Amino acid sequence: MDFATSDDGTSIAYRHIGDGPVVVIVNGALSTADDASPLAAALADAGFRAVTWDRRARGSSGDRRGSEPTDEVDDLDAVIRASGGDAVVLGHSSGAVLALFAASLGVPMQGLFLSEPPFRFGVDEPADDLGERLQRLVDDGRAEEAIVTFQLEAVGLPREMVENFRASEQFAALVPIAQSTVYDTALTRHVSTPTADMLAVSQRVTVLRGEQTFPLLIAASDRLAASIPHAELVVVPESIMHRPDPVATARVVAERAR
Repeated sequence: MDFATSDDGTSIAYRHIGDGPVVVIVNGALSTADDASPLAAALADAGFRAVTWDRRARGSSGDRRGSEPTDEVDDLDAVIRASGGDAVVLGHSSGAVLALFAASLGVPMQGLFLSEPPFRFGVDEPADDLGERLQRLVDDGRAEEAIVTFQLEAVGLPREMVENFRASEQFAALVPIAQSTVYDTALTRHVSTPTADMLAVSQRVTVLRGEQTFPLLIAASDRLAASIPHAELVVVPESIMHRPDPVATARVVAERAR
């Protein structure tokens, strides 16, 4: 594990695997660098140097309470620069939102692969005070409730699914990164609808989605691809229910990033 320093002094942990052109992976909500390991391994097998990292308030990275979406942009910039400054960026879910937002603000990247970004385009937006309520839950030591509330209101998962997940062994691993739900909520609210600059990025943009995934993500992916003049939409059958298939995703990247 190596560390990059963001503009506000926050330490951002990252690691790499493989040799070749650099692909920086940007994870979605409630995930850490470890969750991207299978995708990183597939990219390494395809001839890339894959970089995974812990977004702030996750894993081995630091945090600054009150962080804004632009701080996460600075984090990505720091990781890209620490990785050589000449990278393709592959973002999944809210990580895809962050990647496109960062590109629009001038963070240097050679190309963008955006996997099922949850843009809402003004439809069925979460409550305005969701981020504030999540922060209060975290501050009050109710991290589990923060995660459940985020999954119900920000992600929109059915209550039965969330309660079943809460009873699983995997749920406990998310409690330490509950603060990150505040930042994901802030990011996806800040650019719930892509800005004009986001739709006008100069990099090659590939939007990926599965055939079997949540309706919101199908609508968002298709609309985003149609809204960026030079974007390509790629449907990846192997990716199911918001889980990018590592080998198939690496294949799409390899076909377009060389």
